[in-house]
Amino acid sequence: MQTITTLESLRSSVDELRKTGSIALVPTMGALHQGHLTLIREAAKLADHVAASIFVNPRQFGPGEDLDAYPRQLAEDSAKLEAEGVALLWAPGAETMYPQGYSTNISVSGVSSGLCGGDRPGHFDGVATVVCKLFNQVRPDIAVFGEKDWQQLAVIRRMARDLDLVLPNGDAILGVPTVREADGLAMSSRNAYLSAKDRAAAATLPRAMQEAIARIVDGQEVAPALAMLEDELLGAGFTSVDYAEMRDADSIGLLNANNGNARLFIAARIGGTRLIDNIAVE
Repeated sequence: MQTITTLESLRSSVDELRKTGSIALVPTMGALHQGHLTLIREAAKLADHVAASIFVNPRQFGPGEDLDAYPRQLAEDSAKLEAEGVALLWAPGAETMYPQGYSTNISVSGVSSGLCGGDRPGHFDGVATVVCKLFNQVRPDIAVFGEKDWQQLAVIRRMARDLDLVLPNGDAILGVPTVREADGLAMSSRNAYLSAKDRAAAATLPRAMQEAIARIVDGQEVAPALAMLEDELLGAGFTSVDYAEMRDADSIGLLNANNGNARLFIAARIGGTRLIDNIAVE
């Protein structure tokens, strides 16, 4: 596996890979877990070569968020990627991604409104900007993301379509179902922040979501079903619920009734850690 930190080396390496087949990109911020490795394995099924990126993107963290605390373990992550047969690891520094005088920002309206877009102002601008740069740098045929960050996936697809990106185009940006722990909790690098007590309580999140979905599918109105969900989480030890909403899977528009294409989205805090999840309403 090649580990590359400069744009000049990246471009020449990508050109060489292209001579022998297609490239799939898996963008990450590192601290890799089985969810990330599942994305790598799916990417390997879809292209001749897999490229991964590791970059903790400062532009998607707001004031007071966990940029400084976010786990960085490049050596360990590199070993995991190499074991999966990744051909190229792009691991730029902040000065490479955002050189002196950098002043360009990409903002995607509509799908970035509400949910994490509302709770974390500027977050999806940072996501869209860095992902567009990664696409232009690596020029992958396809890109693979996890569905746990469903709104992020919608933002990236919209950005690619609106900017007429060729590599990858909007239809070549693929989502992989959320990988979960045995108790249902969605895998996340931030799960490492949880104490043993909070980690046990966190399992309430997916279970309570499934119960709320069952109530909605059985005909209960959305508002009381979600109020019961919030109460259950707070009773289990969560300190707050940032949002618990049902939205259209494509437009991310707010729904008050199941339209057959709905997903339940949630963000909740426990022990100082913010957990997000989403599940289809079916």
